[in-house]
Amino acid sequence: MSDLALARRTGISLGLASLLAIAGFTVLGSVFEYPQILDEPTADILALYRDHQAAVMAWFLVLVLSAALMAPAGVWLGRLTGGRLGRWITITGVAAAVVQVVGLQRWVTLVPGISRDALDPAQRADAEDRFELWHTLLGMAIGETLGYALTATFTVLAVVALRRWLLPRWLAYVGYTAAALIATGIVIPLVEPASLTNFAGYVLWCGWLLAVAWLLLSPRAAARTTRLDQYR
Repeated sequence: MSDLALARRTGISLGLASLLAIAGFTVLGSVFEYPQILDEPTADILALYRDHQAAVMAWFLVLVLSAALMAPAGVWLGRLTGGRLGRWITITGVAAAVVQVVGLQRWVTLVPGISRDALDPAQRADAEDRFELWHTLLGMAIGETLGYALTATFTVLAVVALRRWLLPRWLAYVGYTAAALIATGIVIPLVEPASLTNFAGYVLWCGWLLAVAWLLLSPRAAARTTRLDQYR
């Protein structure tokens, strides 16, 4: 596959990942009060989930797809970059996709049964305990903490690679800033205000992804891919 084709596929993947994430979080914030709802008692979370279950499941699937797109983006950007840096971009991109998909899929595969069981008084306590267990393990530990770390790392590596031949300096700084803010999410269990900086990081990151996607699909990228070999 040519460098130009790799650049275009990377741009399409990153752009779609950003647009789907923006759409998913916007709609879930409206119909499910996500992610603020996670601070409420488990019974209230499950009740609101049941009230809008079809929509919530559909839009979490959108977020799953958004997260999954980081895998092909990482593979194609890694091949475009080449060398050790390219291999690390591929590893972190695929890993970031996997842990976030694992964390998000629970809303589609596990929570429907848990919310149904919670309607039975005899099973309610057990159902709520299961929800909290999977939320802690799949959501907080894997999807969030590992996801924050890997997404931030992938972003830094992508900036380093793209800065060589495509990114203007100001957009590189935006990428580094977004990565730093996303990484603050790792300490949310210890420092609650970090949830605000983490959220700001993801907002900035989505905008950064769109800007990078536009550059990768622009005539500027087409002109510069012919000189990529000198950076490998």
